[in-house]
Amino acid sequence: MLLWVILLVLAPVSGQFARTHKSIIFLQPPWTTVFQGERVNLICKGFHFYSTQKTKWYYRYRGKEISRETQKNTLEVQESGEYRCQAQDSPLSSPVYLDFSSASLILQAPLSVFEGDSVVLRCRAKVKVTLNTTIYKNDNVLAFLNRRTDFHIPHASLKDNGAYRCTGYKETCCPVSSNTVKIQVQESFTRPVLRVSSFQPISGSPVTLTCETWLSLERSDVPLQFCFFRNDQMLGSGWSLSPKFQITATWSKDSGSYWCKAATMDYSITSNSLRSWIQVQIPASHPVLTLSPEKALNFEGTKVTLHCETQEDSLRTLYRFYHDGVPLRHKSVRCEKGASISFSLTTEHSGNYYCTADNGHGAKPSEAVSLSVTVPVSRPVLTLSSAEDLISEAAKVTLHCEAQRGSLPIVYQFHHEDAALGNRSAHSARGVSISFSLTAEHSGNYYCTANNGFGPQRSEAVSLSVTVPVSRPVLTLSSAEALTFEGATVTLYCEVQRGSPRILYQFYHEDVPLGSNSTPSVGKVSFSFSLTAGHSGNYYCTADNGFGPQRSEAVSLFVTVPVSRPILTLRVPRAQAVVGDLLELCCEALRGSPPIMYWFYHEDVTLGSSSVPSGGEASFNLSLTAEHSGNYSCEANNGLVAQHSDTISLSVIVPVSRPILTFRAPRAQAVVGDLLELHCEALRGSSPILYGFYHEDVTLGKISAPSGGGASFNLSLTTEHSGIYSCEADNGLEAQRSEMVTLKVAVPVSRPVLTLRAPRAQVAVGDLLELHCEALRGSPLILYRFYHEDVTLGNSSALSGGAFFNLSLTAEHSGNYCCEADNGLGAQRSETVTLYITGLTANRSGPVATGVTGGLLSLAGLATGALLLYCWLSRKAGREPASDLCRNPSDSDSQEPTYHNVPAWEELQPVYSNVNPRGENVVYSEVRIIREKKKHAVASDPRHLRNKVSPIIYSEVKMASTPASRSLFLASSAPHR
Repeated sequence: MLLWVILLVLAPVSGQFARTHKSIIFLQPPWTTVFQGERVNLICKGFHFYSTQKTKWYYRYRGKEISRETQKNTLEVQESGEYRCQAQDSPLSSPVYLDFSSASLILQAPLSVFEGDSVVLRCRAKVKVTLNTTIYKNDNVLAFLNRRTDFHIPHASLKDNGAYRCTGYKETCCPVSSNTVKIQVQESFTRPVLRVSSFQPISGSPVTLTCETWLSLERSDVPLQFCFFRNDQMLGSGWSLSPKFQITATWSKDSGSYWCKAATMDYSITSNSLRSWIQVQIPASHPVLTLSPEKALNFEGTKVTLHCETQEDSLRTLYRFYHDGVPLRHKSVRCEKGASISFSLTTEHSGNYYCTADNGHGAKPSEAVSLSVTVPVSRPVLTLSSAEDLISEAAKVTLHCEAQRGSLPIVYQFHHEDAALGNRSAHSARGVSISFSLTAEHSGNYYCTANNGFGPQRSEAVSLSVTVPVSRPVLTLSSAEALTFEGATVTLYCEVQRGSPRILYQFYHEDVPLGSNSTPSVGKVSFSFSLTAGHSGNYYCTADNGFGPQRSEAVSLFVTVPVSRPILTLRVPRAQAVVGDLLELCCEALRGSPPIMYWFYHEDVTLGSSSVPSGGEASFNLSLTAEHSGNYSCEANNGLVAQHSDTISLSVIVPVSRPILTFRAPRAQAVVGDLLELHCEALRGSSPILYGFYHEDVTLGKISAPSGGGASFNLSLTTEHSGIYSCEADNGLEAQRSEMVTLKVAVPVSRPVLTLRAPRAQVAVGDLLELHCEALRGSPLILYRFYHEDVTLGNSSALSGGAFFNLSLTAEHSGNYCCEADNGLGAQRSETVTLYITGLTANRSGPVATGVTGGLLSLAGLATGALLLYCWLSRKAGREPASDLCRNPSDSDSQEPTYHNVPAWEELQPVYSNVNPRGENVVYSEVRIIREKKKHAVASDPRHLRNKVSPIIYSEVKMASTPASRSLFLASSAPHR
């Protein structure tokens, strides 16, 4: 396959120039033909040559194009086709064709070849091809490589252009030829071009030579050096890295043929520019202007000739003539040398003349020649001018005398009534002037004369009349009354001492016109009026006779006015006055001559006073307290009469103080069911006050107290009412919160349950009996007391779980047991539990014992029934019985409990308690049977017995009418569940 290697772009490097900034694709490895299965890395470089930016890639094969984008400037490929890239901020690259060949023999060549490159052509074969290689150029044998793979071109030049291929032999077969690669050697840089700043420089001017060439982007790192020549002679110091060479000044000897040479640093590649001719131009010299005739009298009408000539005169020389910098319109005539013009003199021809000569390299001027045309003066004209419209005293007047024609210099002289005022000499055609300030004596006739040596000329006379402005007037005031009260008549007089008539007088009060009057002569005029309060102030008058008004000095007039009834205003920083605010009392009388003394009163008590010397209001400040509520008034007095204001009431609001929260309960300790009163009161604060009550920051309610005294909120206590309480007081200024108060609601103990626990079902003398008493409700700490036949056995305190008491049984321990629970809110007794002990002595058995026992039980039953009936009636009446069944006045005489060691139990152990389901007339004795295997000390806590699951045996005892004491029978009872 043919691969044409082309120059893609050219770029600027180190003084060289660029044509475009295309992106370029580089290959790694550098071959454009590789075997199938191999990979080639494409590297895209743009204008920013070494930047690693986003790159777009384009792949085309068999008419189908695919594009993608990479974050870097590299792309790995392994498919044949046409590839292009576009680096960021650079145009699209030229296409590069890659061939992933399936042939058995390929020739590999680099993408681009430049002059001076060392080029490698590599012939590669697959396994079954023998590399007895021959290299062909344009189908001619170039070299035999034998078994070598690489062919080297050490220094590429244009002679190496051509089509290359290689050959080999397949094993046991035949010769094979590779693909064809066409090599076209490119220039590393273009042929230089000599640029010249000017090919026809003026003699003495500088010239800059530039050797301009372009480097390929692929060879942008190749440095070049330059050399400049004139007529084959090297200029300057020879070779230089700069592409520019400057001739600071060119002369006629510098004309000639110029060219430049560019070369690489090792001079392996050189290139010469074309030759360019530079011709140095010599400008004309300064011409000479002459005037003829030289000594003629230069009067008007005389003919004069101007001649201009230069040493380098030629037909190409152009001459021009100028009068005071303006080109003359007269036609010039070429002479044998130079040029001339002629004209007749007029007064306008006076001035300076010069000429210029130009041979195409810049005009050169001659020196100036002066020409003066003599003209007698004409009759001058006198004019009078002033900045003011009217010619009056002190006005500045200017006299101007000017002759329209006449040769300079001209002497001008000014006259007033034939008296000379002064003279001036004029060296220009504008005349002269004199100025002076007028007085009354300057009225009269004025004229001027002009003379330039040919006799004076006199102007016509000009008349001047000077007007005298009025002097400053004087204003006087007269009144029939000594004091200027309202209603008095006053006369104003205005008079001037000097001024031309007619004079207009005008009167003013505080710059407001009152009236005017006119008089034909110097004198005074008057103006009268009746006084009111508004006439106080400054008065003046003006006099004007056409030269602007003159103003008198001001005269003050004060009209005395009694004070009117003052108005009192209270000013506070908010709508409602609050303690601590700054109250401003403002008192003002709308009428009345100052100074005015103001007095301030609170409930007719003087607070203070203030004097106002020039009118307006007076004020008095108070820092408010609760005592400042009440009536306020003020008084105004200017020495004529005192006036009292209306009374204004002020109510000062006191912000609430921090409230105090108190609990009110029927007892010292709050108990469930009690009625608790929460009382909140702020000791200070204006009514009404809104009180809010809070429990744990939750609002309970809000109550308004319209007249102080605090507010209360009632609660019927439950256990949930324990916690932190606070209250808040607010009267609309700022809410205040009380301190936190903690409430703990106590719960009275419930009726306790007494349980008897023994080591066996049938208790006997010597057994260890455990009494357990527990109240299921009640605030700790609870004190438990144990009783046997109303005799105190002992007591014990417990936070929870009840209390225990142990007994080592004897015969005397048979009988009734009960317990009591007390947490300070009222003691509660348990129901009575009866205990029978077996194993008594023989003499207690028999009929007698049985009879006695039966009798005792009968009596006990009757007593118990009577007591239970009494308790039931008492409860129904709404009160508690005085004492429980087994309560005894000797309860306070408690006995200490007795402790014994308990031996190991091997039989069933009962636990006794009375059960009365749903208040029926049946009492069950509940016996819990517990099987124990371990030893326990009497003093140990037996509460673990409650956590064991044990069988329960009930004995039923039916009651005849009222409930009696519950007895525990352990024998002759039919067990059932």
